[in-house]
Amino acid sequence: PCLKQKQVGERGVQMSGGQKQRIAIARAILKSPKILLLDEATSALDTESERVVQEALDLASVGRTTIVVAHRLSTIRNADMIAVMQYGEVKELGSHEELIANENGLYSSLVRLQQTRESNEVDEVSGAGSTSAVGQSSSHSMSRRFSAASRSSSARSLGDAGDADHTEEAKLPLPSFRRLLMLNSPEWRQALMGGFSAIVFGGIQPAYAYAMGSMISVYFLTDHDEIRDKTRAYALIFVALAVLSFLINIGQHYNFGAMGEYLTKRIREQMLTKILTFEIGWFDRDENSSGAICSQLAKDANVVRSLVGDRMALVIQTVSAVLIACTMGLVIAWRLALVMIAVQPLIIVCFYARRVLLKSMSKKSIQAQSESSKLAAEAVSNLRTITAFSSQDRILGLFNQAQNGPRKESIRQSWIAGLGLGTSMSLMTCTWALDFWFGGRLIAQHHITAKALFQTFMILVSTGRVIADAGSMTTDLAKGSDAIASVFAVLDRVTEIDPDNPEGYKPEKLKGEVDIRGVDFAYPSRPDVIIFKGFSLSIQSGKSTALVGQSGSGKSTIIGLIERFYDPVRGMVKIDGRDIKTYNLRALRRHIGLVSQEPTLFAGTIRENIVYGTETASEAEIENAARSANAHDFISNLKDGYDTWCGERGVQLSGGQKQRIAIARAILKNPAILLLDEATSALDSQSEKVVQEALDRVMVGRTSVVVAHRLSTIQNCDLITVLDKGIVVEKGTHSSLMSKGPSGTYYSLVSLQQGGNQN
Repeated sequence: PCLKQKQVGERGVQMSGGQKQRIAIARAILKSPKILLLDEATSALDTESERVVQEALDLASVGRTTIVVAHRLSTIRNADMIAVMQYGEVKELGSHEELIANENGLYSSLVRLQQTRESNEVDEVSGAGSTSAVGQSSSHSMSRRFSAASRSSSARSLGDAGDADHTEEAKLPLPSFRRLLMLNSPEWRQALMGGFSAIVFGGIQPAYAYAMGSMISVYFLTDHDEIRDKTRAYALIFVALAVLSFLINIGQHYNFGAMGEYLTKRIREQMLTKILTFEIGWFDRDENSSGAICSQLAKDANVVRSLVGDRMALVIQTVSAVLIACTMGLVIAWRLALVMIAVQPLIIVCFYARRVLLKSMSKKSIQAQSESSKLAAEAVSNLRTITAFSSQDRILGLFNQAQNGPRKESIRQSWIAGLGLGTSMSLMTCTWALDFWFGGRLIAQHHITAKALFQTFMILVSTGRVIADAGSMTTDLAKGSDAIASVFAVLDRVTEIDPDNPEGYKPEKLKGEVDIRGVDFAYPSRPDVIIFKGFSLSIQSGKSTALVGQSGSGKSTIIGLIERFYDPVRGMVKIDGRDIKTYNLRALRRHIGLVSQEPTLFAGTIRENIVYGTETASEAEIENAARSANAHDFISNLKDGYDTWCGERGVQLSGGQKQRIAIARAILKNPAILLLDEATSALDSQSEKVVQEALDRVMVGRTSVVVAHRLSTIQNCDLITVLDKGIVVEKGTHSSLMSKGPSGTYYSLVSLQQGGNQN
């Protein structure tokens, strides 16, 4: 029961490819649809799981319209009608038996392309009782992919999903405003000019209040000419203050605004630069999902900009106004000024208490907003699935539910803010009664004049309002301090796997010899689930090594260790006899090419995606790489050719087209070590044959590690390593492993991959 509540992680990172596929199939079956669409529905399953799931799909298809997009006979041989398409046209139509009877037909040629090129293998398997004619249509490895962020081994899914919740959250460092200002040090000229403008603007308010108090006293004069002259003089003072205020405000807001924008740009660049150096394990954590990271880059930098720009200007002008006002009040009527100043701390204490309360609650609010941002990011990235299942209302319901937390938190904060502000305003009004009562007594005792009373009152009351304005920004200060802490937590974090260690060895050339010795390994987010225990494997230089096995056997984990996406708990990985930890990773990875089952394309042109990761490449080199990957023809047929826009994550291209572009990218890189993680899984039989021939040529003379189940990918490899639950159970060439007969693990995999009808 607890496993049913397991969190699969963002885009299912906690599950293997095969597990994700089976969950998607269960979701479709549960819906009990009238029309069932299966787009390579069993492509990511291992052979045994594929057979069981196919039986379930056959049962689910009974009595409903089913459209199956597939290349594998195990999926389509029982279909009532098979339509063979080429270049957007239906070339052949009929059942499996009808189409296979036409030996010169397109369907028959596809079947032959899928058959094993070694006839003795079919003989051996047939002797064991299998009647399949298809040896090439093996199931796809459900190995994890490292293409999006990181993917955790399927074995991790067996662990307790709650483990991550029990991990203690790292405490954020105390926010340092001084350090934040140091990030703005290149803009010191703007800081000086903005600070000076804020100080002057702070003095304008007391000056205005002084003039206002003096103006009120003018109307108590008895000489009309004197009233007229002084009224004109004070009116001109007000005009002068207005003009000065206009100019000072422009200077203040421009300079602080420029500082804030420069700081935002600098923080975002530094944060992204730092995040890109973090080890893959950091991205495995739920709190570091792509939605949360994007939210942090967008929101935290803006909050910090507001803090440095608007808020710092307000603080400077508030301090200036208070100091100038208090000085003027003490000079004009020190007795009254002392009483008025004495009650100001009541207001300050009220606002300080409000700030402390808001600070303690702002963390919950930020976390709640991050959850809703994460949900929105996942909804947009999986829009096709949501549309296919008509789940828009469910997503909106979940989003509304995710917003409940922030809404309740905001309402709670609003109540406290309202009570705090209301208390401070009422206290400030009560002080007015005290001021007038005490001022009246001083006038009666002839200590001050009525003019001095009005001047002092206006000056110091305006100071109370300035403090109230400053106090009202405590919400922003609380959020800002948390944002600063969050920013510096990222900037100060030391990555466990530094990709650009300056002391690391930078190889000019690699032989490509890989040696994994005595490795114990568990994924950082599931330390209690052991993937490897004392695992050893040698991969010879210039040779091709295939890794086969069922889901969770650790195939893609080996690729992750060679790329140093993760470090082993114990043991070591050596490349060319040198511990991989001693290499400069950026330099090492220039000599390693990776093609995953889920190809990663970026929002750019096809040319940009092929050149990605290669410093320089000529047009001829790009086209040659595309030809080698069987991609040049389809690219040339596109309207804009190599300048065709791929869309976000290559959404404008089919799976096979994306895969061929990814292969072209790896070929162009010309790596010493080539890692193929189900590299031809998304290709149709004809393209797969051509691309495999290209890969066979590319693999010559370089170390190649191939993760696959399809025999067309691995049968020509120099060494085939069969894994089971993190242990090497068999090693040898294709023919030597097949010669072991039914008792061999590899032989059993081949047997399961044979189709049901041998023709």
